[in-house]
Amino acid sequence: MPNDLTESLFEVPGANSAPLTRRLFGLGLSVSVLSLSGKALSKNSDPKNKDRPQADGPLHWRARPSPARIRPGAAGQAETWTFGGSAGGVAKLKVGEELRLRLTNETPKPLSLHWHGVRGPNAMDGVGGLTQEPVAPGQSFDYRFTPPDSGTFLIRPCVPGGSAEPAGRGLTGLLIVEESAPPEVDQDLLLLVDDWKLADDGALAPFEPTASAQPSGRLGNVLTINRQAVPMKVETAPGSRIRLRLANACNARTMRLRFDGLKPYVIAVDSQPTDTFEPLRASLPFPPGTRYDVMMDLPAEAGATGTLIAQIGDGIALAQFTTAGEKRVELSTITPLSENKKLPTEIKLQNAIRKDVTIETSEAGSTRWTINGTPGTAKMPPLASVPRGSPVVLALTNKTPFTQPFHLHGHVFRLLHALDDGWEPYFLDTVQVPENRTIRIAFVADNPGKWLLASTVMERFDAGLWTWVEVS
Repeated sequence: MPNDLTESLFEVPGANSAPLTRRLFGLGLSVSVLSLSGKALSKNSDPKNKDRPQADGPLHWRARPSPARIRPGAAGQAETWTFGGSAGGVAKLKVGEELRLRLTNETPKPLSLHWHGVRGPNAMDGVGGLTQEPVAPGQSFDYRFTPPDSGTFLIRPCVPGGSAEPAGRGLTGLLIVEESAPPEVDQDLLLLVDDWKLADDGALAPFEPTASAQPSGRLGNVLTINRQAVPMKVETAPGSRIRLRLANACNARTMRLRFDGLKPYVIAVDSQPTDTFEPLRASLPFPPGTRYDVMMDLPAEAGATGTLIAQIGDGIALAQFTTAGEKRVELSTITPLSENKKLPTEIKLQNAIRKDVTIETSEAGSTRWTINGTPGTAKMPPLASVPRGSPVVLALTNKTPFTQPFHLHGHVFRLLHALDDGWEPYFLDTVQVPENRTIRIAFVADNPGKWLLASTVMERFDAGLWTWVEVS
């Protein structure tokens, strides 16, 4: 199973089945909190929760230890961390609404929350030591911003040198920003995919110090959906339309997703709408930090089944879909989502500020990662300081024997063609750089502040695999 996809073929519905070849590397406050559970979260889900915000106050998430039995039937429990004692955190609002969230840290480690994919204000980006002071144990911090885009966003801990353990204990969540006019679906399902490294008794395996962490990162031996045992089972009427919001919250595991007996159409990648397409061989690359919004119409006959599979080993079923009962009334054709506003309409490559980003280890097999010869530190200078509105091209060269997934904070970018003669027709915020390869990304630096360019493998991030760009 390849960890990186260097070329993806997909078909656009209604285009006479003509295949298009595109490269895809990795590819009042009305906010509610929904617990991530094994049950389907649909448009009719009940948002009632004791942490639901009141009109005069913020949503309150308490990061705290919460023992859980991750492996069914295990003798012991895992010492996981959760928000508010729930099975996980989901904040949900409409585009244009403000998110107000208070994080209280009841864990023994400093924390901050990064809103992965949100092009919000720099002070709210949640990078401990760069955009805010980490939230010390027993302290609180108020996040307050209005996301400019609709979409599916991942929430991850982000303190350089101290993110891998909170993430490995499950302290992740989702921010769902609904479109002003969402597409009609029968179920809107959240699937937060995570893996857990468990000992034989079901407890979490010990966390290694950053200096001795495996170069591959912490790879778990148990997969979950929404912190529940797989597969998630979904029963719905024949002909139902389902929207899947898929997010990879694993510390390090890259996988491919395969849709068996299903016909998926991707409507958004990394939170940004795209031309609706059907993936080649009904599979998608899925590195840490990546999100997809996928539409599926289930078969029209009762008793039909389909499975979402993680292509790991012989394959692991993540979700199983079954049709039962009377056929629902046929829906209209699946169409693309409306584009998010304020996205760059063009990138003038001829005027771009260009910077090289060389990813290396200090020596073979070492877990001391560097960018341009230097590991990330709190006192390091920026990779580049650019005026607001400047086009920027970054050439990411991977000189390591591992595929490297990277995430740019506060912006979205285009993946350039090899000769800089154009770009792929979708926006990304997370990209995979294959081993011993160079790829180029281009973006308009339209969001002022200090923005990380960082590995999404948490152990590599903690070991210094990050840099930052300053937009004045």
